[in-house]
Amino acid sequence: MQKLELLSPAKNCEIGIAAINHGADAVYTGADSFGARSLASNSVKEIERLARYAHLFNARVYVALNTILFDHELEKAESLIKQLWNAGADALIIQDMGILEMDIPKIPLFASTQADNRDIEKIKFLEKSGFERVILARELSIPQIQEISDKTSVDLEAFVHGSLCVSYSGKCYLSAALGNRSANRGKCGQPCRLEWNLVSGKNNILSSKKHLLSLKDMNRSLYLRGLIDAGVTSFKIEGRLKDISYVKNITALYRKELDAILNESDKFSKASSGKTAFFFTPDSKKTFNRGETDYFLFGQRKKIESHDSPKSKGESLGVVDFIDENYFSLKTEKKINNGDGLCYFDSSEKLQGLLVNRAEKNKIYPSIKKRLKSSPLFAGAEIFRNFNHDFSK
Repeated sequence: MQKLELLSPAKNCEIGIAAINHGADAVYTGADSFGARSLASNSVKEIERLARYAHLFNARVYVALNTILFDHELEKAESLIKQLWNAGADALIIQDMGILEMDIPKIPLFASTQADNRDIEKIKFLEKSGFERVILARELSIPQIQEISDKTSVDLEAFVHGSLCVSYSGKCYLSAALGNRSANRGKCGQPCRLEWNLVSGKNNILSSKKHLLSLKDMNRSLYLRGLIDAGVTSFKIEGRLKDISYVKNITALYRKELDAILNESDKFSKASSGKTAFFFTPDSKKTFNRGETDYFLFGQRKKIESHDSPKSKGESLGVVDFIDENYFSLKTEKKINNGDGLCYFDSSEKLQGLLVNRAEKNKIYPSIKKRLKSSPLFAGAEIFRNFNHDFSK
């Protein structure tokens, strides 16, 4: 019986435990060095604590050591790997092939998506080199994944949710070129999320101050069956920099989707022990969300970009139909809560934010110092909710 694994991100031990409690079969986290997210690092002691908790439920902990290493770092990396093995880590996610030559314990090795795992020959090489799992490039379609699965026997992991890079993972040098902050060293400055101008060869500005390289977020929750049929066995949620509410919500969303598939078929089983019951209804639009796309799962797509803003817009609520000095009314069918975070695009197409101080049905009294009539808010503006106070509680 084929085991299916839901793999969630863990910025720290607390978030990792929350992910397991919300249905993750495994979590991936970073050590204090050599991870592709330097702002999401953890001590070996904290990783050991996370592993002890995970193993109570036969869940696993994978540690990302997926930067390119310099020669003077090899000895330290080798020592760290031995410490992680002793701490209970179940696998290493790596990019640098130099690790294959180290004197390390027999810890399973996973080929990071930073290794640019797109073509069959590359994946065959990784399989022959001893990797137990290959983390596929996000840009692959279902037929491409199927072909890889048919011609190899290595375990395949695929991203199903979260932020997208505008370039191939491991092959983007924009941050390094512009700011000397290399993504392959865990220090990406994300210049792709900044404003850019589009200029013609004749120096005419075609688009001004737009986030031209910023993409929407991936959501493949409706296509897990197709990925399973194509040979994927581990379903990865991106987000080692995301907060705990996001991880709880998105893990729960995919746990419910996978459980529905498991309940329909006796060919598959859950990769960890136990069952998860939820007291809330997961909704991807109620935590961080730039808009959603299935990306290249069915071939190249249009409208995968998020040009207006790289920030979370959340769910659309409705449009403003009246503005007074200290409140505005909103045409909406949804309940607004005190403490909600709202946002909208002003007449200059810049994202503006509001905090709800008090909501009286469709009358919204925001917490702002200046009067609403002199603010950028206007009648007809579409209002989004990017923080739902009641849902977060």
